[in-house]
Amino acid sequence: MDATEPVVRTAGGQVRGRTEDEVAIFRGIPFARPPVGGLRFAAPRPAQPWDGVRAATAFGPPPPQSGPMLTPPPPESGADPGDWLTVNVFSPDLGAAGLPVMVWIYGGAYRSGAASHPGYDGTLLARQNVVVVTFNYRVGVEGYAHLPGVPANRGLLDQVAALRWVRENIAAFGGDPDRVTVFGESAGAGAIAALLVMPVAAGLFRRAIAQSVPGTFFSTALAADVTAAIAAAAGLPATAEAFASADPARLATAADAVRPADHAGRWGRVAYTGSPFSPVVDGEVLPAAPWRALAMGAGRSIDLISGHNRDEFRLFMEPAGARGQITAEAASAALRGLAPGHDGEDGEAAYRQAYPDADPDTLFELVNSDWLFRMPSLHLAQAHAAAGGRTFLYELSYPASAGGLGACHAIDVPLLFGVYAGLGQLLFGPEPPASAIRLGDLMRSQWAAFAADGDPGWPQYSPGHRMTRIFADPPDVAPYPERTSLHLWDQHRFGVLDLTADPDPDPDPDPDDLTADPHPQEGPDRADIRAGRLRA
Repeated sequence: MDATEPVVRTAGGQVRGRTEDEVAIFRGIPFARPPVGGLRFAAPRPAQPWDGVRAATAFGPPPPQSGPMLTPPPPESGADPGDWLTVNVFSPDLGAAGLPVMVWIYGGAYRSGAASHPGYDGTLLARQNVVVVTFNYRVGVEGYAHLPGVPANRGLLDQVAALRWVRENIAAFGGDPDRVTVFGESAGAGAIAALLVMPVAAGLFRRAIAQSVPGTFFSTALAADVTAAIAAAAGLPATAEAFASADPARLATAADAVRPADHAGRWGRVAYTGSPFSPVVDGEVLPAAPWRALAMGAGRSIDLISGHNRDEFRLFMEPAGARGQITAEAASAALRGLAPGHDGEDGEAAYRQAYPDADPDTLFELVNSDWLFRMPSLHLAQAHAAAGGRTFLYELSYPASAGGLGACHAIDVPLLFGVYAGLGQLLFGPEPPASAIRLGDLMRSQWAAFAADGDPGWPQYSPGHRMTRIFADPPDVAPYPERTSLHLWDQHRFGVLDLTADPDPDPDPDPDDLTADPHPQEGPDRADIRAGRLRA
């Protein structure tokens, strides 16, 4: 076998990869049939086998997705534009017997993302003596729109199909199918929370790492209402037949036109986000919200790392220019809309009492960070540990080099993969500090150690001690540091977001105070700031 162009036999046929920096890399291997034509909006079907040796040197095309988000690289010429469901493998040793396997699930607000993003290069992580797998799954309308007569959560079902491919084929790449760890960030972490409790995912992975878990899981009624809004924007009936006949780009454009903030009277807390998509608790694919199911013992046999970044929501405030623009009224609106309590005033009063010196910017950022990422991640660990699972908690508090971003959402991704272009350059500049590189090395080594034997190198989480790995400079292990927010949210139960009966929770702002800009990275909508919302 040519060491520079290794060939591996999979269940579907032989694939030829390429050795790069002493890692064997295989790109664009189909794990399911293209979900187009008659398979549009269907559950994934196994890929068709092929004859001969298939070139596996180029990433498969990204799935259709939203425009305002980070755009993945275009597919290479010659790629089947509908072949969205492909897998990529980074192996440090094809001849190894049973290396641990780490399967990455990307984020992107459930509406964008692709494994071909340069920031998800698994080469450095594979050098930790693990086999790294990345893959594409359907997002946005294709993956999460709730339509009658077709399976819900097709994005999650794609992930299950990819994990089945891993179980069936990873031994040929040097991996151990019984030592599979799923890891993901943001929407990828939300997907992992769902996979932990999905019956169809049982037995497909042994460990999980959930980085910044979003607290948004939709009821079928809410998800159907979102789909109806997208259908109206597209000028279509909200049926699977109509959607299946529409161009995917048309549906993605229609989804981009649907602003959750415009539906605050029906969608409740979803109005504080920028994405109309989330996993749907449909009772079949996803039987219950993860926190409740974990507390009842689901996923207890799976080892779990859960954690978050200290300043999560700052990523959505600082680049949008919102810091310094948050008024006292906007902070109050966010506190009333998001803080836990019997009513909005109770929640606002509790936050103000707990953080007496916080200005409007700080209060706005805190409550958004807490409800969207920090507390869902903490509560996931608490529920898993309470049911007897082996659980580990972390907080990343290392700040970005760029002014004002702090330890914001997604800063863990360039640290973990060691890729400092793109997002990494935005956060750390053209030359990342040596301390950032050291911290990223530590994260990679501890993630890989956890994948190998379930011990990342710090104590398990327990309700009595709450020991937490603090990724900082220097790193530390200490009781969970966000104790104030922990106590504020102690009695809250994350669950299923449903339609709200409140007809108009926020007064209409003045018409001349609106902007039409739908892209939060290009500047905040002043109406949203006045209403206490900033789209994430």
